[in-house]
Amino acid sequence: MTAERSPGQEAGPVVRPYTMTRGRTRHAGAHLDLMAVVVAVRAPHRELQPEHLSILDACRTPIPVIELAARTALSVGVLRVLLGDLRDSHLITVRPPAPPSATPRERLLRDLLAGLRTL
Repeated sequence: MTAERSPGQEAGPVVRPYTMTRGRTRHAGAHLDLMAVVVAVRAPHRELQPEHLSILDACRTPIPVIELAARTALSVGVLRVLLGDLRDSHLITVRPPAPPSATPRERLLRDLLAGLRTL
């Protein structure tokens, strides 16, 4: 006889993300782009949740939001709320991603690659 699994077991933990964000689904501040770069600017001045501390530890060096989500194993939605908290506390800075006009042109990159291959 096999044990039946309840339908909710495969959904994984649902309550924990809700408690991490205190029930919020988005932060009151500006929306954070997934390619925005986050960097910790100072140590926390008060006791924080373990997730906040994990984020601060992971962004000692500049890191994009999407990579930060992967490194901390937090969902993007939860991460955005927690990053908003840290930004409001002035513990991190968030730089928007570079505009497409600031990225090198494909032709320039091909020329550079060709030059490197000749070395």
